[in-house]
Amino acid sequence: MRKIAFLYSYSPIIAIFVVKIQRKQTMALIDKINDLLGRIENFNATSAAEIEDFRVKILGRKGELNDILEEFKTVPSEEKRVLGQQINAIKTKANERVAALKEALDSAPVAAASSGDLSRPAMTENLGSRHPISLVRNEICDIFSRLGYTIADGPEIEDDWHVFSALNFAPEHPARDMQDTFFIEKHPDVLLRTHTSSIQVRTMEHQKPPIRVICPGRVFRNEAISARAHCIFHQIEGLYIDEKVSFADMKQSLLYFAKEFFGEQTQIRMRPSYFPFTEPSAEVDVSCNLCGGKGCNVCKGTGWLEILGCGMVDPNVLEASGIDSTKYSGFAFGMGVERIAMLKFGVKDLRLYFENDLRFLGQFDSVL
Repeated sequence: MRKIAFLYSYSPIIAIFVVKIQRKQTMALIDKINDLLGRIENFNATSAAEIEDFRVKILGRKGELNDILEEFKTVPSEEKRVLGQQINAIKTKANERVAALKEALDSAPVAAASSGDLSRPAMTENLGSRHPISLVRNEICDIFSRLGYTIADGPEIEDDWHVFSALNFAPEHPARDMQDTFFIEKHPDVLLRTHTSSIQVRTMEHQKPPIRVICPGRVFRNEAISARAHCIFHQIEGLYIDEKVSFADMKQSLLYFAKEFFGEQTQIRMRPSYFPFTEPSAEVDVSCNLCGGKGCNVCKGTGWLEILGCGMVDPNVLEASGIDSTKYSGFAFGMGVERIAMLKFGVKDLRLYFENDLRFLGQFDSVL
């Protein structure tokens, strides 16, 4: 009992002693925080490695900030609020200093060049290149623009009238089948266009002859993806309507295009074909520019390569768009941009155009 009473009588002295120890620890922690903040503000670096070492030393798992957080646990609760704000300031200032030093280091080559220090490394920029499909599309459009054609555009999500009915497709035509066309399930009259001929219909509806347009765009068909086919591809179609337009006009225009695109030595041949919206219709082949018409693996030994379809616009198509077929006539043609690009660049797999592989796309830098 005497021993207990003795300790009890001296408890105020012990409490004062404990408080003094805690106060001393708190002051030491404050000094450590202020010292670290000062070192952060005064830190400079000349390399990315120095900056990273500094960041790890301050903010890393075994860094100085982590040591301060351990000591912070012993601080009296009434002082934690103020000290906690100072500790948060350490992390903020350290991140800001690291970011500022990195930015200054990145801009150093520019500053060195402007100051005339040619020993500093120059900034290098990797320039992109145009996609091969864009290169071919722009070249085709440019060729026909020299013949007086203007570019027309239209929506990719279309209705049955502009894609099929106005182009003389019978209700039972197989192209309306789900195997070829992407229809909207809840709206069977709405679909993704299967050809850019829908742009021609819209042009005829809103423009009076003479009409001379080309219609580049992306189209969609429900096909299996392979080296020779894709469910998405690009087309360029052309339309010319005026008085007394003939088949000979069409042939001469397409011959001019072939020579401009594939070379002056190129020849064309036209084979009879069938399209619902043209009559008569034809498929156009060009002489193989790889073998000079002698026959090779690309042209399968024939000396010819198919590039497009064409024909004289069917009178029913003209009348459906409000054009007098007894006064006006015209021709239309259409080609797949991917196929033309494959022939021009010797690409054997159509899927490469859609994979965004920089190793493939980088090969077209020199084409610009």
